[in-house]
Amino acid sequence: MATAQRPPLAPAVRAAFERRTGPGRALAGDAERVARACHAMAARFHRGGKLIVFGNGGAATDAQHIAVEFVHPAIVGKRALPAVSLTNDCAALTGIARAEGFDAVFATQLRPLAAPADIALGLSRDGRCPNVLRGLETARALGLLTIALAGAGGGDIARSPAVDHALVARADDPCVVKEVHVTIYHVLWELVHVFVERPGLLEGKDTR
Repeated sequence: MATAQRPPLAPAVRAAFERRTGPGRALAGDAERVARACHAMAARFHRGGKLIVFGNGGAATDAQHIAVEFVHPAIVGKRALPAVSLTNDCAALTGIARAEGFDAVFATQLRPLAAPADIALGLSRDGRCPNVLRGLETARALGLLTIALAGAGGGDIARSPAVDHALVARADDPCVVKEVHVTIYHVLWELVHVFVERPGLLEGKDTR
């Protein structure tokens, strides 16, 4: 009995790597931009600020992951940094969405939770999430440092004057965008700790 031949895996694997090569190299080219965002975040933590993270869909789980990364010291002796994800409380999200609309779910939570020394980090797969943009605009108006992780060229979010640091995954494929974002926020976590451990680099510095 003849067995069906499977198509060779090599072309599919090669194509998968090729989809990631350009975005990966673009991220490497943004090293200084990422480092500046890390320095600004560290300065806010040094002042006693906390990190507030939010996003939709798959980015909602990234927001939760980011908060966990910052709030637990994965390396012995490292300082735990305060962080919270606005995507954890489904009662708050759905209640606000029903009362004020989905575009308000993050901005409404930010107003009572945020302090001027804090950091707001919004994630968007394509840079076109109105609720993430409104959250970042609200955060900026409250005096927070604002950071956006966006894909597909960054969209309205990356171009917004409300965003202090836009870190863009230059890809349209949602899977590639997510992979680049995961890389970015792990680098953020690592480098923020590097700066926090050297307070002399943070004293009196511009926190934006």
